[in-house]
Amino acid sequence: MNIILLSGGSGKRLWPLSNDVRSKQFIKLFKDDKGEYESMVQRVYRQITAVDADATVTIATGKSQVSAIRNQLNDKVAVCVEPCRRDTFPAIALAVAYLHDEKGVGLQEAVAVCPVDPYVSNSYYESVKKLGTLVEQGDANITLMGIEPTYPSEKYGYIIPMTSDSVSAVKEFKEKPDVSTAERYIEQGALWNAGVFAFKLGYLLEKVHSMIDFTDYRDLYAKYDTLEKISFDYAVVEKETDIQVLRYEGAWSDVGTWNMMAEVMADATQGNVILDNTCSNTNVVNELDIPILCMGCKNMVIAASCDGILVSDKESSSYMKPYVEKLGEDVRFAEKSWGSYTVIDAQSTSLTIKVTLHAGNQMKYHSHERRDEVWTVVEGTGRTIVDGMEQVVRPGDVVTIAAGCKHTLIADTDMSVIEVQVGSEISQADKTVFPL
Repeated sequence: MNIILLSGGSGKRLWPLSNDVRSKQFIKLFKDDKGEYESMVQRVYRQITAVDADATVTIATGKSQVSAIRNQLNDKVAVCVEPCRRDTFPAIALAVAYLHDEKGVGLQEAVAVCPVDPYVSNSYYESVKKLGTLVEQGDANITLMGIEPTYPSEKYGYIIPMTSDSVSAVKEFKEKPDVSTAERYIEQGALWNAGVFAFKLGYLLEKVHSMIDFTDYRDLYAKYDTLEKISFDYAVVEKETDIQVLRYEGAWSDVGTWNMMAEVMADATQGNVILDNTCSNTNVVNELDIPILCMGCKNMVIAASCDGILVSDKESSSYMKPYVEKLGEDVRFAEKSWGSYTVIDAQSTSLTIKVTLHAGNQMKYHSHERRDEVWTVVEGTGRTIVDGMEQVVRPGDVVTIAAGCKHTLIADTDMSVIEVQVGSEISQADKTVFPL
């Protein structure tokens, strides 16, 4: 089975743990079978491969998330990178072209598309696998998964099936309604449209070619910024008459807010947290190296990271997005393919960062024109290369890099390094990468 996971979003509703680089699917709030913390994307991949060990997973995402995906999943998945955000139809179009032209997936093979961030049991992915079987049987051009609704929600579109059978032809689609209208839809046997669907690769590739003038994946990639921003539902599903839906009756949760995340996260508290005995129904996540003490807190969510601190009533936390958008702060934590970095201090002419490199990894060989850097090795051993000169470094060693010098750091063991950037202009744009 070929599965495309759609991974997007800026994660504003789970601030301050999420940001423009670390969306909600990369926050480690769950636990795996061994009791180790894992993120949503790690959990989803683990569930998919538990159900189908031979599944081929491709993540369609933007450039800003590639490093986090590589950090958390290494090379277990393929990554189809969008040059810019253009909504779900262009993202899926690019992904199917990638599967065919770059990965050699056959036109008759089944492809399932799923969001990367639902909180579900393995039965959900058993249903995704069944979607593939239904596609191979050829009874419809598109097969959807409809979620059995648990309440009249205004957040989801609705699929109205022809019958109440587990697999049914689709009568019609309804956009996100008000509560009273949603109640009527549910009385008609409607299902939530959770954005899960499957098709033969050849069907969709032909559909994409009929709508977009391109020759192959690389040509489509080059034209991507010219594509119309439109959802897959509007561009394809609502215009297709040959559709069926598979009814999914298992547990399903869209953990898009702190209020919902608090219901499913592995532990009520994480990090250096103390709750007194009068606290109730309160969740606290602390990523800082200082303690959080909570007293008399009821029905609250508290989250602290180097990006900020949230203290909120659980219900109110669902409405935080417009306030977070006003903050406009630079990202202070990010996972990279080689490790991670955390901003410790930011001044107008300096930036102090803690850099963590995993053993066997290295930074890109690069230079900066408008800043100097000083690296102090705190833990681990490795090698620096500065303007072609290699040097072994150990805890306590200090390396000074002048503006314009090409440099990289190679970790022989896990390493922690304090990096101080000094200059009149400190910007991520001030970086030139070179081959090593």
